[in-house]
Amino acid sequence: MEQHHRPVLLKESTTFFNSVEEGWIVDATLGDGGHTQYLLEHSRPGVKVLGIDRDPSALERARKRLSQFGDRVAFAHGNYSELASLLPQAGIRKIQGLLMDLGVSSPQLDVAERGFSFRHDGPLDMRMNPQDPQTAADLLVSASDAELMTILKDYGEERNYKRIVREIRKAQSKKPIATTLQLAEILSSGAFASRHVKIHPATRTFQALRIAVNSELRHLKIALRDSLEFLNAAARVAVISFHSLEDRIVKNFFRDQEGACTCPPKLPVCVCGNKASLRVLTRRPIVPSPEEAKENPRSSSSKLRVAEKVDV
Repeated sequence: MEQHHRPVLLKESTTFFNSVEEGWIVDATLGDGGHTQYLLEHSRPGVKVLGIDRDPSALERARKRLSQFGDRVAFAHGNYSELASLLPQAGIRKIQGLLMDLGVSSPQLDVAERGFSFRHDGPLDMRMNPQDPQTAADLLVSASDAELMTILKDYGEERNYKRIVREIRKAQSKKPIATTLQLAEILSSGAFASRHVKIHPATRTFQALRIAVNSELRHLKIALRDSLEFLNAAARVAVISFHSLEDRIVKNFFRDQEGACTCPPKLPVCVCGNKASLRVLTRRPIVPSPEEAKENPRSSSSKLRVAEKVDV
């Protein structure tokens, strides 16, 4: 029996779409289709889901898993930042909801050939879409020292970014860094290991490289911005993030779109003309229950934020 990725915050995220009577909900990070399957099983017959994923192998697994739902589900290969083109191509003008799970799926992490994990030896790849041109190994070669330091500092929030870059360059002077374990061994040296840090010393660097290779934060900002054009009144946007960088982008976007007038308080009348486009439904992010975190440790850092489109 095929093993599927275990979706995070499954009931918590899909519950926000229970009021949808008909129309399209977009699962912009389809993966193995776990969230979409649950959505379709617990929604009205008039509800349909468009599943988007940049990973062709994930789309293929999801097609098989969701075949029972017939024309209630459609598929699109692409990035969630391409909503502005993917939705019209699918004949969709307006949607009733948008779901985004920003985590890396278990098949991607557990398959050594994908190069995401420092626990499995494989090529240093990290591309969500294998058709993209640049791998993590390529990035280590093409990036300047300053660029690589910025990536580790900003995307990995890594304090040792300068020393790590020096060690990477030292290793590269002897031979190319081509595999995940090669890089993990450099990062696991005594210089970076600490008894006071619970995570593996390679965690932040691998996260930073993955984000850079896939331009994850840039794509997230574009997807959130462009989604506003397609959301019907009262449509909801639910985003599951896994680290502070993603969560901060989602939180700030929701806050900015909920804020209306930006005029100085002393002005007697509004002159900016701004109107709120979203209403935040989760003042604090929803996190996994202790039971879920125990059963699925990969869910422990996840946070769910939800906002609703305001009828302007």
